[in-house]
Amino acid sequence: MSGHSKWHNIQKTKGAQDAKRAAAFTKISKEMIVAVKEGGGSADPAYNSRLATVIAKAKAANMPNDNIKRVLEKAASAGQGDSYESITYEGHGPSGVAMIIETMTDNRNRTASSVRHHFDKFGGSLGVTGCVSWAFDKKGVIVIDNEEGELDEDTVMEDALDAGAEDMTNEGQCFEVTTDPDDFPSVLEALSAKGYQFLSAQVEMVPQNYQKLESAEDIANMEKMLDVFEDDDDVQNVWHNWDDGE
Repeated sequence: MSGHSKWHNIQKTKGAQDAKRAAAFTKISKEMIVAVKEGGGSADPAYNSRLATVIAKAKAANMPNDNIKRVLEKAASAGQGDSYESITYEGHGPSGVAMIIETMTDNRNRTASSVRHHFDKFGGSLGVTGCVSWAFDKKGVIVIDNEEGELDEDTVMEDALDAGAEDMTNEGQCFEVTTDPDDFPSVLEALSAKGYQFLSAQVEMVPQNYQKLESAEDIANMEKMLDVFEDDDDVQNVWHNWDDGE
């Protein structure tokens, strides 16, 4: 949720994410329902590429298989996803930090009002479609756990490239594998079959460049803004190019 940056951003919020596991599962469940709806009602990931991507994300988040099965059964029944729609907002945070807000809502007026309020309250501004998305690349991002330092970098690189990944970087306590969005499910499945453990895996909007915030006020406002977006039930993901420098 906190947006793609570098591993320190994931690491920084890991405890909070663990504490909000149920809320995270709810958001993933909603995403699966919409994926089935937009895939013509197909709950078979072999014939619904978006659903395959969401299921891969769910498994990487350790969502139990029984939960996934229940959600898919509900989604396949008539009308389960009819009330939801996906809406993406773009804007700027404090000092012009680029932000993309992905939402799923059954009331677009409520969601638009909330998103605008969150931006305005903490020194940001809601923009028009396309105002910042040009500065991001859509990528599959798979973060492999290496906290114990037992994995060999060359072996991980070879396995990742053999699986169809575009690149792999060593971030110290983890390896970050990037893929084409269409290849994300198959790469994740291949790496999972090799026994790798994942800290995060999803299709993300990856910033081409990062921006630092200099003033304490801007940093505090940025952190508060991310928190309120995190707690907003309509918000699925927030992508940004803030580099907190840790």
